Amino acid sequence: MSQTETVAYLDETLPVDERVRDLMGRMTLKEKCEQMLHWTPGIERLGVPEYDWWNECLHGVGRAGKATVFPQAIGLGASFDPDFALAVAKTISLEARAKHHAAAEDDRRHRYQGLTFWTPNINIFRDPRWGRGQETYGEDPCLTALLGRAFVRGLQGEHADGRLDVSACAKHFAVHSGPEADRHHFDAVASPKDLWETYLPAFETLVEAGVESVMGAYNRVNGEPACGSKTLLVDILRGRWGFQGHVVSDCWAIKDFHEHHEVTKDAVASIALALKNGCDLNCGCVYEGLLPAVQRGAVTEEDVDRSLERLLRTRFKLGMFDSPSTRASRAPSMDVLNQPTHRALAREAAARSCVLVKNEGDLLPLGVAARKILVCGPGAASVDVLLGNYYGCSSRMTTILEGIVDAADPRTVIEYRPAVLFDRPNDNSMDWVSAEARKSDVVIAALGMSPLTEGEEGDAIASAQLGDREAVELPEHQMAFVRRLAEAGTPVVVLLTGGAAMACPELHELATAVMHVWYPGEAGGEGIADVLFGAAEPGGRMPVSAPMATTDLPAFEDYAMAGRTYRYAEKDLLYPFGFGLGYTRYAYQSIDAAMAEDGSLTCRVRVKNVGDREGTETVQVYLAHEERAADQPVCWLGGVGRITAAAGAEAEIEVRVERRWLETVDDAGVREVRAGRYRVIAAGAAPLARSVALGGASPVEAVVELS
Repeated sequence: MSQTETVAYLDETLPVDERVRDLMGRMTLKEKCEQMLHWTPGIERLGVPEYDWWNECLHGVGRAGKATVFPQAIGLGASFDPDFALAVAKTISLEARAKHHAAAEDDRRHRYQGLTFWTPNINIFRDPRWGRGQETYGEDPCLTALLGRAFVRGLQGEHADGRLDVSACAKHFAVHSGPEADRHHFDAVASPKDLWETYLPAFETLVEAGVESVMGAYNRVNGEPACGSKTLLVDILRGRWGFQGHVVSDCWAIKDFHEHHEVTKDAVASIALALKNGCDLNCGCVYEGLLPAVQRGAVTEEDVDRSLERLLRTRFKLGMFDSPSTRASRAPSMDVLNQPTHRALAREAAARSCVLVKNEGDLLPLGVAARKILVCGPGAASVDVLLGNYYGCSSRMTTILEGIVDAADPRTVIEYRPAVLFDRPNDNSMDWVSAEARKSDVVIAALGMSPLTEGEEGDAIASAQLGDREAVELPEHQMAFVRRLAEAGTPVVVLLTGGAAMACPELHELATAVMHVWYPGEAGGEGIADVLFGAAEPGGRMPVSAPMATTDLPAFEDYAMAGRTYRYAEKDLLYPFGFGLGYTRYAYQSIDAAMAEDGSLTCRVRVKNVGDREGTETVQVYLAHEERAADQPVCWLGGVGRITAAAGAEAEIEVRVERRWLETVDDAGVREVRAGRYRVIAAGAAPLARSVALGGASPVEAVVELS
């Protein structure tokens, strides 16, 4: 192409589709095929730069150097706050664009330097044994949809002209939540009801919100490999939902078709199955055989063109073929990386993710009487527990210990002892910590899990289950340590790190205060200390329910929802979904519910702060059938809102329940609002869950007739 030639695909005044078609018309078949793997070579004669589609930003720009590290996704789920998720995602998007443009200026176009991000993970955390559950927003379809939609809008921006700040990706489509060791050959079997009421709603919500890409899962779904499933990709995603973006395989998942699932005989057959069913981009290497597959007649050039058009449309919407001056105008300065306002947001996020589940005698927040504090446990000085997985790097990582030391009165004596390991009993049996506990005013023990003991296949190097947990109890050697601390007679605050629920009823009984802090990000120590000493409230609520024991869970491999999560719980729970204590108390006064013209339900909830300090309540609206059928949930979340009021003050909030959360699905997959009387319940936690530790305000409810 001569430097003086004017071509349509470089004309920024033309519609994107016209520019895409012009560029494709100039490409050879070989060049087209080479553009459909996650790493694509440049086409020098057309001025097309090389590009790598593989980028991560689960809770901050990942694996690309300096960036703000926010709490892991499960912690953001605990915030129950879509508006806050939006703010976090906007910050991540800004840093992502700054890093990409700086790399492109230096002609560095490698993995983790692009603008197409494989985030968010909106799988449903159906079983607490799944190591990757930490990447999700929890066990509830409604909460996952609300947070995922906000995150996508924050990442991509909402521009009237269709351009994107970055490209977001809804993953892993669609029925995917372990076991990790089996994911390359496993068949996840889900009934139409579970599929449409549990596993698909968040994906549909994100498609409606304009998510640019969808990533398939490794496993099969009802017999079809997810990355080549006609049911998922053709009939539902593009047919029923009208998805216009591109589909990417999970990494090397197409190779699994013939090597592990054995649904195809070889790579060519796998290419044909994936491409013809609309898997446009191969993260992996199988599409290296795309050109021979066309030449052998397994797929056609039209099949290639259909997918390539979708991929190029994304790149054009991201401005990758705009002029240098236009691109420069959209490039934030590198000064935005981990700037003070971003770090402050990470600190606030850490506090908002803390879920206080016990606070006997109002021990927290700690007062001036705590003049000698023993800080102990394997998580106290650990940087790993700040990060979770899919993390970036910050130049300043504040551990729990550092946060406590910084926040405490300088006159306070603080003793630190690791005391116990995360994953195995101590080799040295000597106990010097119990004596220190007896001499202290309060003990703060950081226990639980580490990303070394739970996570994705290959990441969790201390997990014998390739990232999953065999049992969801607190490890026995940690529990024995808690018993010794309790015997010392000093109040014990347990901070539980980890990405999932833990079955620990004995811990709940022995500890004076218990708080889930998840994997709280770079400012985790500061945010947690803010909560411990009262500069911030524990803002989180449980995004998952906690069972009493592993034996209460259905088989890990069973994808039926019966007996799972608060929605279908058949046994007592330790902590229900939505549960969490603050530093003040709220009384629910009333709820009024009315149907709107669009089929949604508008709920006005009135609450009163009956405590002695200002505080924020996470108002949750649940629904339940008055005459529940056997296949229906006990109750389910329909909407959330946050309300702040001064001590003694009343406040009112409006919570909208979208029509989709009123619908049910029959065995044929037909969606409808089932006629009948519904209880509409405003509460501070799932109100009908059978729970041992549930406390707080009594719910209020109204009854509506739906037809």
